[in-house]
Amino acid sequence: MAYGFRTDPRNIPSPLVGRPAAPFALTAFDGAPVDLAALRGKVVVLNFWASWCNPACYDEAPVLERAWRTYRDRGVVVVGVDIQDTDEAGRKFIRDFGLTFPNARDGRGKVSVDYGVYGVPETFFVARDGTIRAKHVGALTDEVVRAKLEPLL
Repeated sequence: MAYGFRTDPRNIPSPLVGRPAAPFALTAFDGAPVDLAALRGKVVVLNFWASWCNPACYDEAPVLERAWRTYRDRGVVVVGVDIQDTDEAGRKFIRDFGLTFPNARDGRGKVSVDYGVYGVPETFFVARDGTIRAKHVGALTDEVVRAKLEPLL
């Protein structure tokens, strides 16, 4: 038990790294389909968030939008998955931060369960071949995004 108190839960390696990303199809808040299989061939930044996750999700929302604008011309897609939230709160969060990348609500929680998400924010970096290459727990920074994405480009 003493070991557990000394361990940072953000440093626990994910068993999903190196494995194929679980397929999913959701509907974005704007009505567009968000289908992971359709993104094969692109690098995907898959971010799980919630409007009630403050300050971490609030801190990283501008980082994700900057990443989307910086890397989308290089074949990167940022996808947000809103979990354990209401439709109204999710829409307000997207509006308040001016997010332009695809965001969808995981209303039944299936996608978050498939990815083993135990808190928000959590982010997975998926390579062009559909394999999860990295996971980050906690708020993203520009430096973390750059360090995780550059090897995948």
